[in-house]
Formats: sequence, C-alpha cells, structure tokens
Amino acid sequence: MTSSSSPASSDETPTARQRAIVDLVEQQGFVAIGALARNFDITQQTARRDVNALCEAGLLRRYHGGAGLPSTVENIAYEARQVLNLEGKRKIAELVAREIPDHASLFLTLGTTTKEAARALTRHKGLRVITNHLQIAGMISSCKDAEVMVAGGAVRPIDAGVTGEMTLDFFSNFKVDYALMSISGIESDGSLFDFDYREVRLLRVIIANARRVFLLADQTKYNRHALVRAGHIADSIDALFTDSAPPRALADVLAEHGVAVHIAD
Repeated sequence: MTSSSSPASSDETPTARQRAIVDLVEQQGFVAIGALARNFDITQQTARRDVNALCEAGLLRRYHGGAGLPSTVENIAYEARQVLNLEGKRKIAELVAREIPDHASLFLTLGTTTKEAARALTRHKGLRVITNHLQIAGMISSCKDAEVMVAGGAVRPIDAGVTGEMTLDFFSNFKVDYALMSISGIESDGSLFDFDYREVRLLRVIIANARRVFLLADQTKYNRHALVRAGHIADSIDALFTDSAPPRALADVLAEHGVAVHIAD
C-alpha cells in the first residue's frame, strides 16, 4: 500500500484522491472505510484521515464505519465556508474582476466567493453596486467614486446577509450590467441548487434584472446536493468562473448551451 499523505485542511483544495473519494460516495451513497482503503490502495488510517478532512470541509458526512453524502437540507457552517478552498475562491475573484470594466453597475449576491470578488473589485473606479451583503457593501465603499446601495430587510447574524420581502422589492427596482452570484451546488445535468428558498427567490430576481450573469463557483460546488432548485445553468448563466474544469457531463451541458467557462490558473 502507498504511504499516507496529509489530508487537506479546511483552507486547502481537496487532493485528487479526496475528490475521487467524494465522487465514489456520490455514486454509491455510502462507502465503508475498508472499501475505500482497498479501492485507493491506501491504509485504513489514511482513508480515515481523508474522510475526516472531507467531513470537516462539509463535503461528506461521517457514519459508523464509513462515509456518506452530506445533508441536503443544512449548509456547511459559515465559518467553515469562509476558509474552504479559500485560495481557489480568491483566484476566481481575481479572474472575474478582470472581466468587469470601470464604471459598471453590478449586483453582488451573498456568498463567500462573491465576497472575495468584492475584495478584488476594490481597485475599480466608478462602480455602482447593489448588494444584500453588509460586508461586501463595506468593501466596495472604499472604491474610488463607488456608489453602494444596500437592500433593506432582516440581517442574518451568521453572515451579515440581508433577506426578506423588502430585499426582493429593492432588487427589482434596478437593471444592471452584471450580476455576480454564487450557488451551493451544481449537479451534473446543469441544475442549480441552494439551501435557502429565500436566497433562491432573490437569485431569480437578480438573474431577471441583469444584462449578463456570471456564476462564481469553486470546484467544491460540483455535484454537491442541496434542497431548493434555483434553475438550470443554461437558462440563467452567461459564464461560469471556476478554479477547476467542470466534470465531463457538466462540461458537455455548458458547451451545448453556449455557457462560457473561465478557469483560473
């Protein structure tokens, strides 16, 4: 058997073997530790470390004797999401920022990757930004000549996000050049899913009122399952910005429907 290697911590990208473990669990629903060790020619101790790292990252759920799929009704804790594949999210943010010209109008949605995009946009001039994320509003307000408009509504303590009927009404008053949005999961057929129906309702308003829609999704979102359907990538998105090539089935869907794919180095 191969020697053990250190598992990815929550702020690192999962290793190729760990991604393969996630793929296997998605195919079978549950995989025992012993089966993982045999399948990947590693020790059971190494298999447990990989599973523990993936569970810590929210990509799997630990059960007695093995691992299964994470919950479809409960998202990863916000503190964990902020550091999960942070380097990949920052690369995505830098890539999408290069596509946004000065003096553009934008929607910026809730999400840890859109938060990094806001940070990358602080070098721009003359932006007009509409957001429901108080932390993003604070970042963009430091831009030269920027104007930030923040939606009204109830503020969530977990992430300083603003939600509710007032938020929907506020966003529906605008038509912007670009929407930068994130999502909890993208299934292989191109379906988009999230955990919160209120966020999904707002995403639909945002998509309908933006001339171009950019989806910011790192590799941990591929084939990740959530409860609330947000639409299909072909009907909603002009371009996907990511840190890793999509799985083959999803790549075929994107190519078939002409959705541009931008992959950060």
